[in-house]
Amino acid sequence: MFLKKFWRAQGAKALQAALNRKLNTNVAKNIMLFLGDGMGITTITAARILKGQMHNQSGEETVMTMDTFPHAGLLKTYSVDFQIPDSSSTATAYLCGVKTNLNTVGVNAAARNGICKTQKGNEVTSILKWAKDAGKSVGIVTTTRVQHATPATTYAHSASRKWYSDADMPVSAKKEGCTDIASQLLKNTDIDVIIGGGRKYMTPKGTWDPEYPRDLASSGKRQDGRHLISDWQKMKVGKVARYVWNRTDFDAVDPDTTDYLMALFEPGDLRFDVERDPTMDPSIAETTEKAIRILSKNPKGFFLLVEGGRIDQGHHASRASMALHETVAFDNAVAKGLELTNEEETLTLVTADHSHAFTFNGYPFRGQSILGKSPLYGKDMLPYTTLMYGNGPGYKVVDNKRPDIRKVDTQSKDYVQLSAVPLDTETHGGEDVAVLARGPMAHLFHGVQEQSYLAHAMAYAGCVGRDLRHCESGEEGGTERGPFVLLLLFNKKVLCAK
Repeated sequence: MFLKKFWRAQGAKALQAALNRKLNTNVAKNIMLFLGDGMGITTITAARILKGQMHNQSGEETVMTMDTFPHAGLLKTYSVDFQIPDSSSTATAYLCGVKTNLNTVGVNAAARNGICKTQKGNEVTSILKWAKDAGKSVGIVTTTRVQHATPATTYAHSASRKWYSDADMPVSAKKEGCTDIASQLLKNTDIDVIIGGGRKYMTPKGTWDPEYPRDLASSGKRQDGRHLISDWQKMKVGKVARYVWNRTDFDAVDPDTTDYLMALFEPGDLRFDVERDPTMDPSIAETTEKAIRILSKNPKGFFLLVEGGRIDQGHHASRASMALHETVAFDNAVAKGLELTNEEETLTLVTADHSHAFTFNGYPFRGQSILGKSPLYGKDMLPYTTLMYGNGPGYKVVDNKRPDIRKVDTQSKDYVQLSAVPLDTETHGGEDVAVLARGPMAHLFHGVQEQSYLAHAMAYAGCVGRDLRHCESGEEGGTERGPFVLLLLFNKKVLCAK
């Protein structure tokens, strides 16, 4: 009887909450896009359970912060040329509103992977630039290098996502006039907050890294002799611009007096959260907080991209524990974002660029460790883990026999899950990904859409970019606009259309 009452009461409460919900049709002053790289629906479910189990709960009933978002939809992730995409083609879709080819950044599908001459004239701009052009402050926060596919697409145009610095470019591309992604970070858009990794792509070849001076792999890579960090500082004369690379200096940055912040905590990507040294590097929740506090000083609002980029890299290594702990840390950043903003004026989205070949299987009992083994054995009378991969480095079949993992600690952060097909690195998956939304015009994120729809809907909600119809009839921060302002915006719209 208790069980029946429990579920009926829970269902009635959820139904009433849905009935009481009113649509928020304000103009979004702020837009926060939280992007979990590789965070497919299976990853969300498994991370939810892990988050609960980290707090000594069964896990399945846990509610993550992203679970509380009232509106949800699905996005189709394929690129123009492949059924299963990469992070740069998907980023071009959800940030620029245009689907494109694999491995290209901020260009349409007329550009070809690695062919510089096809890039020219086919550049497409992102919602970060649209927001900046509208007078908003803008920022990027990532756990990868800031030149990586996802953050790069906010500001760069490149026929290859791998052209991080000029040292990564073929001679032919440089002769044809293409420029590396790191240099475009300074040139294309005036970004107020830049937080992540990627120091070595910003400094001349052989420049010692301040944190790892004896590690040649961490030293500067640039062949053109430019010191982009120094160049960035020179560009900000007259403004309070802070460059930091460690926790102490980061903590000393006062958001109230800082106009610009560039924080690069590693030569390349940041460390996995469970391996992060908290005395040297802040968490993604802490970097998100700093970014919001700096950007929110602008009375016109802000656009912020926050990427949990190493979820993807954990999956590529078939280390499910790493991927899931990264997702939990990412959800903590979402919580911090909601804590610091007002839902009435801030559109917040959580989504992924693509999924992975990642499965959740085997009829485990309630409360069983999500990183544990299925209670059911295979036909070979050997156990298998609840989480597995369709392909990857975890393929360990020898003489047509799987390894016996009964005495193996599968909950270790370093455990590599078994996979069905041997590959050096596990691949992406091709199924739809979720988009979760709250705040102004969150109801636009519904149903099954092309991934490129995301940029258009965000821009409409925030009244940036080409479609300004929402400015004419919407409200910003709850204050309805008068007819005089409407006339100015209509004229602006007409002029932009000519």
